[in-house]
Amino acid sequence: MLTHNLGYPRIGSKRELKRASEQFWAGKISKDELIRNARQIRRQNWQTQAEAGIELIPSNDFSFYDHVLDTALLVGAIPDRYHALIDGKSNRELDIFFAMARGVQKDGIDIKAMEMTKWFDTNYHYIVPEFVKNQRFQRYSDKIIVEFEDAKQMGIVTKPVLVGPVSFLLLGKEKEAGFSRISLLDNLLTVYIEVLEDLALRGATWVQLDEPCLTLDLTEDEQIVFQQAYAKIRKAVPELKLLVATYFECSGENIHVSTTLPIDCLHVDLVRCPSQLGDILENTDFIKSDKILSLGVVDGRNIWKNDYTKSLGLIQKAVDALGEDRVMIAPSCSLLHSPCDLDLEKNEEVLSPEIKNWMAFAKQKLDEVVILSKLADPKTFKDFARQLTDNHLAIESRRSSKLIHKSEVKNRVSAIKEKDFDRESTFSIRQEIQLEALKLPLFPTTTIGSFPQTDEVRQLRANLKKGELSQADYDAKIAEAIEKSITWQEEIGIDVLVHGEFERNDMVEYFGEQLSGYVFTQNGWVQSYGSRCVKPPVIYGDVERPNPMTVKWSGYAQSKTDKLMKGMLTGPVTILQWSFVRDDQPRQTTAYQIALAIRDEVTDLEKAGIKVIQIDEPAIREGLPLRKADWANYLDWAVKAFRLSAAGVRNETQIHTHMCYSEFNDIIQHIAAMDADVITIETSRSQMELLDAFADFKYPNEIGPGVYDIHSPRVPSIDEIVFLLEKALNVIPARNLWVNPDCGLKTRHWAETEAALKNMIAATEKIREAANAEII
Repeated sequence: MLTHNLGYPRIGSKRELKRASEQFWAGKISKDELIRNARQIRRQNWQTQAEAGIELIPSNDFSFYDHVLDTALLVGAIPDRYHALIDGKSNRELDIFFAMARGVQKDGIDIKAMEMTKWFDTNYHYIVPEFVKNQRFQRYSDKIIVEFEDAKQMGIVTKPVLVGPVSFLLLGKEKEAGFSRISLLDNLLTVYIEVLEDLALRGATWVQLDEPCLTLDLTEDEQIVFQQAYAKIRKAVPELKLLVATYFECSGENIHVSTTLPIDCLHVDLVRCPSQLGDILENTDFIKSDKILSLGVVDGRNIWKNDYTKSLGLIQKAVDALGEDRVMIAPSCSLLHSPCDLDLEKNEEVLSPEIKNWMAFAKQKLDEVVILSKLADPKTFKDFARQLTDNHLAIESRRSSKLIHKSEVKNRVSAIKEKDFDRESTFSIRQEIQLEALKLPLFPTTTIGSFPQTDEVRQLRANLKKGELSQADYDAKIAEAIEKSITWQEEIGIDVLVHGEFERNDMVEYFGEQLSGYVFTQNGWVQSYGSRCVKPPVIYGDVERPNPMTVKWSGYAQSKTDKLMKGMLTGPVTILQWSFVRDDQPRQTTAYQIALAIRDEVTDLEKAGIKVIQIDEPAIREGLPLRKADWANYLDWAVKAFRLSAAGVRNETQIHTHMCYSEFNDIIQHIAAMDADVITIETSRSQMELLDAFADFKYPNEIGPGVYDIHSPRVPSIDEIVFLLEKALNVIPARNLWVNPDCGLKTRHWAETEAALKNMIAATEKIREAANAEII
């Protein structure tokens, strides 16, 4: 049976792509140097997979920023506002690509970036394609061809990967009324077929078309469109072997669509949905066909070793029904979501050998795929029997380890009562109390929490870890940075200050480092968006808070100002979602353990004199199951986890939460049920579109719609922010409106941050003047 991989991490094992991209954006290296760096990463990825024994190796899984944006560029889905970068100029493909992703503001050109949102229920962000009525597509980029030919030069005939045409349309947005983006399918297929024909002429045998939308709740029309699309593709390129990949969930009611597509191979995710194997093998038409079934048995989204015995059971079931020749072995999804290489974790003080022995990163997952294929083959089983024994010992070691379980933590979760989820009074009562206690002006201004993490700040942490800087000297430098930021915030007139989070590495990692039940890696980086990489902590056991985590610096910051200082915490669901989570107990149980730890921190902050506390929950929406039938259970415990973390404070203490890059329409009642006094959200890239959900629902609590996009280096004008605030005031009562950026400022530079926030304050003053004049 063939082995294949759906995609490999594109950042490089030591984040080489991140460094090269950021150097290019800063003008420190040329475009040619960036391209050379990227080629080196791609070639190393192909070599790694070939050496592991993967038979079908993907190409075009690499991206400088995002694979959905790559697809948009491939088919010429370039919004009109970027055409100024195309006309009359050559060799601008990469410039246009980065402008679409990040915006551009130079040489008299000021263009906003495209909208960005979460890739299904992962922490990866994709750029949302934009569509207009009767849109025409034309082939613009040859990236997929270039990479295929480059691999051929190494002697590797790859399996090119493309976002499937139907998912590409479904993942986008109509930018004008009166049409459905699905109606653009025929226009789009013209380009897809041209590209597939080109690949066939160049010697491609297999092509992988990712159709993850086949795991969503589809309408009947959308199901029909899948059949139509692949009938046309099949007819156009009968010589190509087409593999359609689904992942992240069961196919559900779409199974009759996926199993009857005119393709050569269907890939299914048996980690997230093992039950669908039985559904497929009960499908008589699929059994009688000659289609291959690709079994995604190695988890592409977590770091735990594969249980070979469990996976072999699934493989054997498929082989018994279909025969060896009709079964392929693969990870469940692209390994984009996994760290690169466990072998880079050499510091036993950071990651103990016992826990490391329970793990597998992307490179090791390739080995797991190949070993499973050998163990499933009677001819090679004996040669790999030792690997099966070793795997069984590792799985048993984790199951029986005394590191994992703490009775006091389990008992505290069991003792939770319904009253523990509720604040002292309802919001309407709390709002009046907080207006009197906090004495904030109309349209209070704040930021989301972090300020730019300069090279100097990062170096401080590095020097502390290496022992080149004492704790006392480190603390003095952090205190200096906090005081400087406070002075600057006071000077420009921000109402609710933040301390800047200079002592923090990552919004989840920082807390995980101080919670028991967590372990960390040195090089376990994964891509979040563009050059933004995160190093998720690993939850391996029961979680509790041994000591206060943020009180020291928040309390210090409050002592340096008479203004309100906001305490900054990450919420339990986000800590859960953005970690690699233990898979030996329900996620709800782990979430409640984290919530109790955060609750302890919230009450300690209140005791330290912090009157405004923000508990960030950007991952609430991201954690939604992909099938709506499964939403109710998740939303019930996710909302309760947030409320459990926040409900231990007095009415006077104002609880904020923050969410970014989420669609709220279908869960707005649950957002309201979180009962935060203030919610701040991302709305700038969508031009306040997201506020419609809050307006239609008549969201009762206070809200801060982000007035500028921090994921782009461009600085918004005062008039631009005024325009957005005026739009917000059309749907939000003035007394409930806050003014803030749409996310934390950690990844930005100080110059653009200072300019943008000064414009934000100036715009707020204009709005206040207009509001006061209206009152008078």
